[in-house]
Amino acid sequence: MNFPSKLIEDAVSEFEKLPGIGRKTALRLVLHLLRQSNESVTLFSDRIQKMRSEIRFCKTCHNISDGEYCNICSSRVRNRTVVCVVENFRDVIAIENTAQYNGLYHVLGGVISPLEGIGPDALNIESLIQRTHAGEINEVLMALSPTMEGDTTIFYISRKLQNNTGIKITTLARGVAFGGELEYTDDLTLARSIATRLPYENYLVNRE
Repeated sequence: MNFPSKLIEDAVSEFEKLPGIGRKTALRLVLHLLRQSNESVTLFSDRIQKMRSEIRFCKTCHNISDGEYCNICSSRVRNRTVVCVVENFRDVIAIENTAQYNGLYHVLGGVISPLEGIGPDALNIESLIQRTHAGEINEVLMALSPTMEGDTTIFYISRKLQNNTGIKITTLARGVAFGGELEYTDDLTLARSIATRLPYENYLVNRE
C-alpha cells in the first residue's frame, strides 16, 4: 500500500499494532482523525496518555482502578463473603455484564502454564490466600476459562485452601464449554453458569 505522506504511513503503522486492526482499518482510523479538529485529536491523545500513565491496580483484588482500591472493592452494597477468582480484567467485565453476580473479585493476572514458564509465584495467588484468612470470605468462586491451564490453576488454589475449613470452593456450572475462553462466552450462558455454580468436589467428579 502506497502512502502520499510518511506521517500518515507512520500513524497507520502504529494503529496496525493494535489487536484486530488490519492495515485498511488502520488507514480508515488515521483518515478519520485527520478530518477531526486539532482540539479533538489533542483530547483523544491526552486521554490515552492519561489512561496509560495514571491507571492503577487495586491493592485488594488487583483489578484496574483509578485509585488505591477499585469501585467494586470500595462498594458497600457488594456481598463481601464471596470472591470470584478470574484470570484477567476482561473476565471481570464479562461477569459484571451478566448482572448475576454481586460479590467481590480477585484477578490472578494469568493462569499456571508450565509451557509458557508461568508458575504460581508469577500470579496473584498468595494475596488471595491471605484474603481468605481474614475471616470475612466464606466462598471462593473459581471463574477461570475451562482449559487445561485453567483447571491446573483451580486445582492448585483448591489445594492451597484445603486447610481453611470455613471456605467453600465453587466453580462455574457446565454452561461454559471445556476448552473455551471465558471472555467470548455469551452473557446468557455465563449468567446461568454463575447462578448454578457447583461445589468444586462435584466438578472433579464430573470431569472423571
